[in-house]
Amino acid sequence: MLAELKRRLVAARRRVYRLERREAEQLRKWLETTNNLTHLSVLLFVPLLIALVTLLASTLGVVSFLLFPPLASGTYTLFSDPEGRYSDPRKFVGGMTLGALCGWASVEFTAAYVYGVPPAELGAHAGAAALSVLLTGIVAWTVDLELPTAFSTALLVLITGAGQLAYVVSVALSTSLVALVFVVWHHEFYSQRARFLYQTTRADDHVIVPMRGDRAAETSMFGARIAAAHDAGKVVLLDVVDDEDVAAVERDAISDATRERLDQDRTRESEAENEAEQQAADATALELEGQADAIETRIGVPCDVVVAVADGDPADTVLATAEETNSDLVVTPFEANGSGLSPFVRSLFRSDMDAIAFRSTGGRTRWKRVMVPVRTASDVAHAMVDYARRLVGQTGSLSVCSCIDVERDRRTTESMLADLTETVDARCETRVSRSSVESFLERNDAHYDVVFLGASTDRSAASRFISRPTFERVRDLETDIAVVHLG
Repeated sequence: MLAELKRRLVAARRRVYRLERREAEQLRKWLETTNNLTHLSVLLFVPLLIALVTLLASTLGVVSFLLFPPLASGTYTLFSDPEGRYSDPRKFVGGMTLGALCGWASVEFTAAYVYGVPPAELGAHAGAAALSVLLTGIVAWTVDLELPTAFSTALLVLITGAGQLAYVVSVALSTSLVALVFVVWHHEFYSQRARFLYQTTRADDHVIVPMRGDRAAETSMFGARIAAAHDAGKVVLLDVVDDEDVAAVERDAISDATRERLDQDRTRESEAENEAEQQAADATALELEGQADAIETRIGVPCDVVVAVADGDPADTVLATAEETNSDLVVTPFEANGSGLSPFVRSLFRSDMDAIAFRSTGGRTRWKRVMVPVRTASDVAHAMVDYARRLVGQTGSLSVCSCIDVERDRRTTESMLADLTETVDARCETRVSRSSVESFLERNDAHYDVVFLGASTDRSAASRFISRPTFERVRDLETDIAVVHLG
């Protein structure tokens, strides 16, 4: 009874752990969209900062409550659009303080020189209000501190009574506090969000390449260059065979090749019974070792060779070997079956493992001009941009593009592309085209070495039926194609 109860408790704990891990992963993917991250930051920081200013107002008696409307609005602008026109901390503090100063000067001038009364008796005067707005606009334009909330602080001075100076001081102090928090958040987290949030920047450095088809060599080079961008990068070349005897011979051949490289003369302990199988295995082993040597020599990333026996579905064998070798990304040659993917690639794209199906057309082994068409700033888009950044390095060029149907979507799309690329440490351009993605790629494919496309595995079956994945609609491109799936 106790053993059964213990077993159930352990099983329940594992289910809870898996649920927590799945929820945490879903939250991370949700936060990878910059728009979601900024909205969450607004919900977190604006209430907390306003509460802090309110506490100061109640405790010190220096901060005026009339500051709260423009302060809340300005704080929202800072955190909701961190790279926008009005999200400059200097402009935030200077503009709001300048508005308060201009409002104070307008009240003093109107009261003293127009009506000859103390400023406290002037109240919300129409002329003073007009002069406040006019003066704020002229001065802010002149010193490049234009800010919408500056006009709010300029007008609110009119109803502070005798506390105009205190109001100006409270504006300067409160905005300085908010700007300080914003600068720390922007520098330590927002600008570094790729390192904290984007999974591919922290992983996908151990790449396994199933050596299948005629383009396996180019595919292995492609995977190696992705892995080489990380210091801990490593490549595993995998050959999957159907027969255990062939696998044994091939492993022995690989071991002999390794011993020859180390100048160790040892003889094989056993030979395959079938000479034809042995010759084929020897040739395959020699080819794998040669490719591994080429990767280590040309790219400088460690490369291992593994031979596995297929157990049913070859894709299952690849995934099991990836887990055994601690690989986190599968880069496989692209395989088609009619108008769709082959069963092998389709199985990889249904798995929890990150995978890239690479179609080589020109035999390239270096990719320095890369295009990444995207629809939204999703986790897949971030992953494609990161893989592209690894390929181009510091000397190549990266182009992140999006296609729109109507012109009114241009600014929103440009902002989305800016969110995607502002964390990229490479030469990068963004392009927005008012055309279909197929025609855009067909017009521009000759200018790029490789195009990254999403596998659309995050879409529903109905969505894929209505609108086929892009990689299925651009089969005739003259450049290499990398189809990306995130597990």
